[in-house]
Amino acid sequence: MAVSDFVSTPGGPAEKTGAGLAKTMMPVPDPHPDVFDTEWPLRVADVDRAGRLKFDAATRHIQDVGSDQLREMGYEETHPLWIVRRTMVDLIRPIEFKDHLRMRRWCSGTSNRWCDMRVRIDGRKGGLVESEAFWININRETQGPARISDDFIEGLRRTTSENRLRWKAYLTPGSREDAADVRAYPVRVSDIDIFDHMNNSVYWSVVEEYLATMPELMKAPLRVTIEHDLPVALGDKLEILRHVYPAGSTDKFGPDLVDRPVTTLTYAVGDETKAVAAIFAL
Repeated sequence: MAVSDFVSTPGGPAEKTGAGLAKTMMPVPDPHPDVFDTEWPLRVADVDRAGRLKFDAATRHIQDVGSDQLREMGYEETHPLWIVRRTMVDLIRPIEFKDHLRMRRWCSGTSNRWCDMRVRIDGRKGGLVESEAFWININRETQGPARISDDFIEGLRRTTSENRLRWKAYLTPGSREDAADVRAYPVRVSDIDIFDHMNNSVYWSVVEEYLATMPELMKAPLRVTIEHDLPVALGDKLEILRHVYPAGSTDKFGPDLVDRPVTTLTYAVGDETKAVAAIFAL
């Protein structure tokens, strides 16, 4: 992929030089005292029929390791509510059943109300999943973005030099008129979390449904990115609009992706877009 790499400075934080849907993720600054490092076994509910760690399970682990790091840093009480705006996941090599997961989490960019957090998941057998998520700190009373405390930000910035992180959407929704297909996706009670919205990991269950129909994509490393616009609530009539853009047909995803097909999934309730996903081979 013809994109800029992240540049690591000896003895200091890595600097981010790439951007966009085809960005190269920041490498783990290891060893580093501010990289949260933990392990746990891969369970049977985490894998598909072939034994591969599923995207929805991986994103549950990404959420869980975030909660664990927040607790470890001592900010669970003062910064308890976070909402993910975008998650990018690279399946580099499949992690398989009965493996053991090593998860490392660190900050790759900050602002005063949100941050980019990287999570690298390694399997002992060589499997690898990389991820980066844009998290917004939420005020409990107003339910809007809240300022991160100065001491918290100081800790986050020890692994990055990016301290003016801004939100920029990488994806735009597809229309019903030219969709390759439109499928209903029933929202279940078990999909709803403590925010009374469909949990982030459930959006990745939708991705798994579509990947089952595209086995050719699973033969090579691939990237899946989901951007959230509005929450999905219980009772919503959620539909998934699929669009397939052949290689060379569009530059809407940036110049680095014109050489490969890109599939998008638009999560819609009526005329309202809830989220958009993009899937392509690396």
